[in-house]
Amino acid sequence: MKRIELTRKLAALDRMGVHALARRDIEKLFPEEGDKAMDKSLQRMVEDGLLQRVAKGLYVNPAATSKNRWIAEEIAKALRPGRMSYVSLESILSEYGVISQIPVSRLTLMTTGRSGVHETPYGIIEFTHTKQAAVRDLLRVGRNVNMMVQEELEDETEGDAA
Repeated sequence: MKRIELTRKLAALDRMGVHALARRDIEKLFPEEGDKAMDKSLQRMVEDGLLQRVAKGLYVNPAATSKNRWIAEEIAKALRPGRMSYVSLESILSEYGVISQIPVSRLTLMTTGRSGVHETPYGIIEFTHTKQAAVRDLLRVGRNVNMMVQEELEDETEGDAA
């Protein structure tokens, strides 16, 4: 991967509002790079300041003009691809003034992926696993509750209690 190529591709992604990239995304941009070459290239691009490593296998374009105050949320989405995640717990309660404490430099999310805490240059991102997110939402608003398979619901509930 050449510096000029990466710069050009990062600028194009920035124009589309993309500034958080997983390694697999970068590999798609440079399909001719082998694993070892990609390792070296990424290390060099981080050292040169073209990429900022924010978590294992996750990078941010530090020169992106599309970055905004929700960068931690973008990083969180990239950390749990293919999983539902949403801002919750202390982060959302603080935002709506329900709790008086403001979680400084910490973003709390619920996810259907695994729980975990990630320290990034943009703050700590904390995921808490839930299997029941959609069920709770459905019950709360009272829509289509008769469509739920009770046996599956009981299995999911037992899994959350464990």
